[in-house]
Amino acid sequence: MTRRPTTAQLTRWDHAHLWHPFTQMQEWVQEPPLIITRGQGPYLIDSEGRRYLDGVSSMWVNVHGHRHPWLDQALRRQLGLIAHSTLLGLSNPPAIRLARELIRMAPRGLTRVFFSDNGSTAVEVALKMAVQYWQQRAPQAVSKRTFLHLSQSYHGDTVGAVSVGGMDLFHARFRSLCFETLTADAPYCYRCPLTLTYPDCRMACVEPVERILAERHADLAGVIVEPLVQAAAGIVTAPPGYLTHLRKLCTTYGVLLIADEVATGFGRTGRLFACQHEGVTPDLMALSKGLTGGYLPLGATLATEEIYSAFLGNFAEWKTFFHGHSYTGNPLGCAVALANLDLFRRERRLPKLQPKIRALRRYLKPLAERPHVGDIRQCGFMVGIELVKDRDTRAAYPLEDRIGHRVARVARDLGLLIRPLGNVIVLMPPLIMSLADVNRMVTIINRAIAAVTEDATTATTRLRKGVAHAT
Repeated sequence: MTRRPTTAQLTRWDHAHLWHPFTQMQEWVQEPPLIITRGQGPYLIDSEGRRYLDGVSSMWVNVHGHRHPWLDQALRRQLGLIAHSTLLGLSNPPAIRLARELIRMAPRGLTRVFFSDNGSTAVEVALKMAVQYWQQRAPQAVSKRTFLHLSQSYHGDTVGAVSVGGMDLFHARFRSLCFETLTADAPYCYRCPLTLTYPDCRMACVEPVERILAERHADLAGVIVEPLVQAAAGIVTAPPGYLTHLRKLCTTYGVLLIADEVATGFGRTGRLFACQHEGVTPDLMALSKGLTGGYLPLGATLATEEIYSAFLGNFAEWKTFFHGHSYTGNPLGCAVALANLDLFRRERRLPKLQPKIRALRRYLKPLAERPHVGDIRQCGFMVGIELVKDRDTRAAYPLEDRIGHRVARVARDLGLLIRPLGNVIVLMPPLIMSLADVNRMVTIINRAIAAVTEDATTATTRLRKGVAHAT
């Protein structure tokens, strides 16, 4: 029998062979990694048996907790039949059933499902569909091949998704690979680009979008937006009604509305899909992350019948959507995704989530008194806590100070795993997290923020007074 590698062996192999995403590897290899070997409910367990609350749902994907028996069973059952067969020229029951269920649960008017592998590919599919749709629906509108997106938006890391992204730290190096797009300022109320204050501003942030649509609608294939929450921007929440305004503007100017629900879908905002909060139906909707409950990679792009119909024709007309992936409609992924959707009904996940959302809001209130907490943004079970160097001026910490990273390290020592976005502490726990664990999560964050920000401030003050104080 082969012996299991020790933590020390795994550490050596990690440092020798593995390249981690969004990670400065020169720093990474300076210390042992935290190696996760098991999960149970809202907890992750490392190679030494230590338990941690999963404060970000393992990068926003886990929904019903780790090792949920219903999801485990669905995977085993499908594995006893077949792991994969192609959707190119064939079909399979899990893909058929999942498409039907997604349409049943999605905003009314979306009728067709195109499967892919992840969030980036789901967005790429939507972009290509939009461009080809206009070519085939209105040949005279062949110029409609660009897109409008919001500043600080993030729609994935493939080239098309990067083209409609606005995160310069991630994307600037690759701009030469990207196609041209248009950008409008995001509705970031805490740092309003118009220097206005909500609600007195009367949602003036919509006006730049309208100006661009009025001037460029003949060129625009679509507007892509993360509905309600710009997740990777730091859980930046749009004011109520913003999404509704975008829908009306896109309809008025004949531009497709593309909703990227990769991060906001599957209960994160308190509804199954964020668009449902304002009764909005997009023309195209990209899904992934929570689609399989955090078990397997799977993406989906939902479209209206109007868009689907534009791709119909005789073979020789070449209206086919020439796009696909080897693992499109993978039966294992689709089977566990079906079980994931079933759990929303079976365990009344969304009704049970509502009191936890309210409790989370209560637990977060004391953090607002911390001298370096500038803003707390919450939409459902999505939270962004923006840390600032000076709360009065809203001056940000320099990114090189790595304040968010330092808070995350203290939180880890206290039994909570999170991954910050710069100076923003992100909380996005599995929906099954209990009230007691939600309270514990926020308590740990409170202590970690105080330890990193206020202790440093206190130390500086004492040194100025000439009092020796070890830091």
